[in-house]
Amino acid sequence: MPQIIILPHEELCPDGAVIEAQSGETIMDAALRNDVHIEHACEMSCACTTCHVVVREGFDSLAESDETEDDLLDKAWGLEPESRLSCQAKVGKQDLVIEIPKYTINMVSESH
Repeated sequence: MPQIIILPHEELCPDGAVIEAQSGETIMDAALRNDVHIEHACEMSCACTTCHVVVREGFDSLAESDETEDDLLDKAWGLEPESRLSCQAKVGKQDLVIEIPKYTINMVSESH
């Protein structure tokens, strides 16, 4: 079973986390199931960029992004070549190391 190593994020995961993931589930689903509450303003419908993450290791094990995700990622804060929307990126067989960016373009977070 692959692991997702989440690097420390000041608000969402101050100590970082190592979580188990099922192959084929999204990074978002695995994170939420393990109490790492990545923002997802569109309720995981691929309509915003609040769940943007940067895959520091294991990026090539993810299925390619589609055109809708790519168009949205162009609007994400801190976009990098290894950026993905965690609601769309499905875990493969490799472990992943992800970083949750410090900021999103979401002006209001309902969880705060």
